[in-house]
Order: sequence, then C-alpha cells, then structure tokens
Amino acid sequence: MDEGHLKGTGATGNIELVDKVKLTDTPDLIADVTVSPDGNTAFLANWGEPDCAGPETGGQTSPDAGVYIVDISTVDQANPAPGSEPKRIGFIPAHQDSRPGEGLQVLNITTPSFTGDVLVVNNEQCGKNGKGGVSLYDVTNPSNPKKLSENFGDREPGSRDSNQIHSVFAWDAGDKAYVVVSDNEENTDVDIFDISKPQRPTVVAEYDLNDFKVDQPKIGLTDSFIHDMVVKEIDGDFIMLASYWDGGYVLMNVNNPADAKFLGDTDFADIDPELLESLGTSLTPEGNAHQAEFTKDNRFFIATDEDFAPYRTDEFKITSGDHAGTYPSVMVGGGQAPAILDDLTLNGPVVYGGYGCPDSAALPTPESVPGYLESLEPGEESIIVLQRGPVGDSSAPEGACFPGEKAHQAVLAGWDSVLFVNHHNGDAAGGEPFCGSGAFVDEVVAVCTTHAAFHRLFNIDPLEAPWSYPENIALGTIGAEIEVGSVFDGWGYVHLFDAATLQDLDTFAIPEAHDPAYALKYGDLSVHEVAVDPQDPSMAYLSYYSGGLRAVQIQCGDPADNTTCELVEVGSYLDKAGNDFWGVETFIGEDGKTYILGSDRDNGLWIFTNP
Repeated sequence: MDEGHLKGTGATGNIELVDKVKLTDTPDLIADVTVSPDGNTAFLANWGEPDCAGPETGGQTSPDAGVYIVDISTVDQANPAPGSEPKRIGFIPAHQDSRPGEGLQVLNITTPSFTGDVLVVNNEQCGKNGKGGVSLYDVTNPSNPKKLSENFGDREPGSRDSNQIHSVFAWDAGDKAYVVVSDNEENTDVDIFDISKPQRPTVVAEYDLNDFKVDQPKIGLTDSFIHDMVVKEIDGDFIMLASYWDGGYVLMNVNNPADAKFLGDTDFADIDPELLESLGTSLTPEGNAHQAEFTKDNRFFIATDEDFAPYRTDEFKITSGDHAGTYPSVMVGGGQAPAILDDLTLNGPVVYGGYGCPDSAALPTPESVPGYLESLEPGEESIIVLQRGPVGDSSAPEGACFPGEKAHQAVLAGWDSVLFVNHHNGDAAGGEPFCGSGAFVDEVVAVCTTHAAFHRLFNIDPLEAPWSYPENIALGTIGAEIEVGSVFDGWGYVHLFDAATLQDLDTFAIPEAHDPAYALKYGDLSVHEVAVDPQDPSMAYLSYYSGGLRAVQIQCGDPADNTTCELVEVGSYLDKAGNDFWGVETFIGEDGKTYILGSDRDNGLWIFTNP
C-alpha cells in the first residue's frame, strides 16, 4: 500500500459521522465489514497480525487473525443510555496462520435444518499452517457465537486442506441456502455449496466463467477470474452478479445452482473512458472488475474497478543478450512504479531469486552474487526476479503468497526492486503478464512480465510453452539487463451500468485519483467497494481507501432514459488525519434512516448516516 493519506475536513453533503469504535493501533489490520440483519451488530475482519506468518509471539491468547464483533444497537436511538455506546463485545479467532479479508457476510437462514443468523467468513493463508475454505458461525446471539463448520471448500486432489478463498456470498432460497465462493487456486473458480444444513455443507457445482468468452484479448484483457459476487432475487429469479476482473461483470441465473445459466457480461471500452475524460489520454483500460451491487430498484448496478497502480509500465525492454526486445508488462498492485526512482526508470541486470515467499528457499543477497554489484552502472538498480506462486511446482512445496510478501523478503535481503514473472499456468491462460496484488509493506518498485520473457531473460530452454517444473536455473543466476519506464494512468474508479442492457452509462472517480500530483505520497486513491442505499435507489456509498467515504447519486437528464444517467458525488467523509476505508455496508435503523458502516484499515469501525 502507498504511504501517506489525503487530509480532509470531515463530513460534507449527504454524509454525517455518528460514531466510531477503535479496534486496533496496527496499520493495515482491518479488512471487510458486514452487519447483522437487524442492524444491531457489526462484524469486521482482522486481516492478520504482524506475526500472522510466524514466528508466533502471543500464543493461544493472541490469535493471528479473525473477526471482531461490535455492538452498534444504540446508534439509531435518539437518547441512548449512558455507557451504551457502540463497543466491541467479542472476537472469533481464525485458524493459525489463516485470515479473513474480503469475504464477510451475515444473513438469516430459514431451512428445515436451521433457523438463525449465520456469519460467513472466507479464509486465506498467511503462513505454513494456514487453512483455506469457508467458515460458518451461528451469530443469532452475537455475544455467544457458535461454530457451525470451518474451512470447508474445494480441494486439490490428494490435499487434506481446502483451497484458499478470497470472497464469499450466501443466500437463502427458501428450503435451501447456498454460498458461492471465489476459489483462488483453480480455473473453475466459482464454487457453489449447499449450506441448508450449515453444519454439513455439500458441494453443488463449480464453474469457469471463461467458458463464456468473457475476456477481451483484443485490448489485452485476458487475466479473467472471479474476485467477488452477489446474488439477488429479481422478479422471482436468483441472479448472480460476478466481478470477473478482466472478464468484466457477469450475470448468471442461479435458480438451479447445479445448472447455472449465463445471461451476459459487460465489456470494457477500447479506450479507458475515465482517463480520456480526466486527462485526454487515450490508453486501453486496466480491467480489474472488483465488486458490484444492484440498486434497490434493480434498474442499474454500480461497479468498482480496483487499481492500486496509478502508473503502468511504458515499455519493458530486455536490452542485452540473445533476446533483446520489448515484452509485455504491467505494474503489480500495491507495488511502486519506476516513477518513484530519481530517473523515473528501472534499469540494470537481473538476478534469479526463486519464489521469495517467507517459507521459500532463502533469497540471495546482492552481495552474495559474485561480481553483481560491481557490474551496476550509475543510476542502475539491483533487481531480483521472483516467480508468481508456487503453483504446481513439486520442487517448491510451500504455499503461494502475496507479491507484497515476496517483495518484503527481497527488501530484507537488500534488493532495490523486484521483477515478478507469471507462472506456467498463468502464461498458458493467455500469455499476458499477471503476478497478483496486495500485502505490500515496503515502498519498492514492482513490475510484472510474462513467463516467456523470464525464459528469455535467463536464456532457459524452451523459450515457449509448454514448460515444466523444476526450472533449470539456480538461485543467484545473473540474467540480461532490462529497462522499464512508466506512464500515469490513474487509480481505480466506478462504473454505472444499465442492468438490462449491460451498457456502461458513466464512470466516476475522485479528482485526485486522476491527477499525477497525487500519484505518490497520498495513500491509495483507488475505489474499493460499493454499498447501495437500502431505501433510495438513486444513492450509493463508496469506500475509497485514502480517498475516504464517498456518497454518489444517480442523476438522469431524462428520468425515462437510462442513457442520460450519471454518477454525481453528493457527500463525503475524510478525516483531518486521513482515513483508509476498505469495506462499506448499509442498513436501515429503527429510526428509519440509512446508516453506513466503514471499516478503516488503521483503526476500526466508523458509523455514518445519510441525514
């Protein structure tokens, strides 16, 4: 994550601060937020303490991660009793070396086997003992949560542990209840389970939405996978709205989850519309369909494209050796662009470092590579090459990790910058560079290129797929020289779609997000999530990381013509000391007002209302 924050002046327009609950002093600890059906209890994800990956420092009394439980039952009362202010009332610990993040939800289930409120939690690993899958808890009495089932999900053949899950969404379909999850580890990454009896979930189906040709290879958008999803009953049908990264936003009919039907998907414009409007720059869009929700009246859906990298690589060049030339590259989300360097350019010879995860083989240091530091020219950086994964490499049995974790190992070893390369499976899916995103704690240049380029950097046969593991290269091998520039293309932004035609009607970004002056040192200025107003179909609320909380309204020149509609900011909250909002959720209070919950990554729960 980028250091720093925008500084604000508090609440404006249709946003009013009601209260806040501090849960931590640890930066970047809080993740998603959800609320109970009655609006009395908030649940926030602890995304992993600093010792989450080990070595453990606190024992059983200091869990690695989990879910905070916060009583907010009095926020909608005109005259709450003294001492009844919102407060933490509990904590659900995750399994060791495991953490929730994007996937928290509470819903009421009424099936023949269970009646009550169920908290649905995703699980990703932060260390070698971590577990994946989904966990379910009975939170009908939030002061006394009860485990229903833990860490269930799809599994690799021969594995005892479930695949890691990034996000979840559950729905009650009458006598049945289901949960759909984003499977981090398989191409069939949309997994649906029957949780009608939540103590014994059963698999229903798994889907790869790329079977419906949702990607857009003509404009380089081929890294197409599930990130988030919602399911809503619309006119008697259960419709899943899946955010499928470069595949856009996909609609599926899941009346019968065992035989889901493809309804359609959105397309990204050939030229990024927000960048063109803001700066007059004509570049292809990033893709990055991250999360979306239908408006209350189902006339529209509002969608967020997350983009942590306000620069893209200008050109990635191999400048020495047998394979000099230009190759595809992208920024790694959460890492820095070459623009932070004094000469705005990453250049120099590269060294192979393997995978770079905390449990991977130790990285070489620049000093340990004979002759390497002596070969650097003035203005060149020391650059280590790290592979995405490991995935499918029997010589590297450790679990995969986030690129930020790899980059941290590189920084600890003394490297100036990191060149990430895609793994075999990633390149085989389309030959485009993709190396993941997230978990950065260091300000370090992080660029990603293809696995084919990796083989050329080190002159490894074969140059083209198919490849096989293990790679025929030793740690510490010096490769070719590279040169990478950068060009500003802004942070992630918001779309307004016509839910019937799937037409992209408008885009929205805060002004700073497309101003190069705010590209560095002001925090992450990408949108993250949207929560629509449960009462007013024209209103929605955005968690905008360091951009704070934003309220937007759908305003139409002709109320009968969707093509005249646009998103207009009508309120905001940004603290004088700054904010870093990850999640956003809405509910209706007993006083009839709409309340908005925001999870600030650096401290805890913030509670707002639309006055």
